[in-house]
Amino acid sequence: MGRRAKRRTSRRALPPTTCTDATHYIATQHLEGDFPGGAVDLRYRFTLRDDRIERLVIAP
Repeated sequence: MGRRAKRRTSRRALPPTTCTDATHYIATQHLEGDFPGGAVDLRYRFTLRDDRIERLVIAP
């Protein structure tokens, strides 16, 4: 591997996350910006397997 891995850190607070069972989680993020409607709450529904995200669905 000739490339060096870069680690990115975020200073934003993590969105509240709800565990629905042992492998399924839902996080909600409020976004505001220059788009139709100006604001939206997005739900990130994800499934974990072996400590990795197996499936991710992002929807309002």
